[in-house]
Amino acid sequence: MKCPGQDTQYWKPGAIFEVKCPNCGQTVEFFKDDTSRKCGHCGHRFINPSMDFGCAAYCQYAEQCIGTLPKEALAQKEDMLKDRVAIEMKRYFKTDFKRIGHASRVARYAERIGKLEGGNLAVILAAAYLHDIGIHEAERKYQSTAARYQETEGPPIARSILEKLGAKPELIDEVCDIVGRHHHPRETETLNFKAVYDADLIANVEDNQKESPSTADRIMSIIEKSFLTENGRKVARETLLKQ
Repeated sequence: MKCPGQDTQYWKPGAIFEVKCPNCGQTVEFFKDDTSRKCGHCGHRFINPSMDFGCAAYCQYAEQCIGTLPKEALAQKEDMLKDRVAIEMKRYFKTDFKRIGHASRVARYAERIGKLEGGNLAVILAAAYLHDIGIHEAERKYQSTAARYQETEGPPIARSILEKLGAKPELIDEVCDIVGRHHHPRETETLNFKAVYDADLIANVEDNQKESPSTADRIMSIIEKSFLTENGRKVARETLLKQ
């Protein structure tokens, strides 16, 4: 069975249209389900400007449905994964707004650090949103939110979420590895892990400041001794010391 959006019997006027080639300006005819077309005049191939690749950004069957995805859509697929993971995280935590807020802040800081450090943002943001996903199971099984219990219970839940979203196996494995030890860095760590670790540390210090404020000197000491990246320290100073 075809996706209704791609089945010609459901097409309406405007399903076949003309656009200007961005390279030479000549007219190129598109069908609405063309992912891309080559200009007959200059040979330039370009993406269909009217096609919605929203579902292709997270659907594991996208390539079977609409053919080989263009480079632009493949890039969008990983970029949009973070939004889908954020939605699933919020759905999982339901009305636990404290955990939702914490995960969202960690993701925000991790994105800043990851961009500055040059990490893989798809991995970093998925791991940031899901880093504490095992906390409810830890509370249920052990009546504790201790890091070791979160790290035990988190990876299977994270894997289930990412598999449902059709993420690549290698991305799933790396995210679950980060979730499973996000409080316990190895002696040698990946850039992606470091970005999530530093972001979580910023959010945790921020939370602790609300409950039991520390002096600026104490916070500076934590920043200098405990962070794994220079840009993590930079974001921490800007966030925690308002400098």
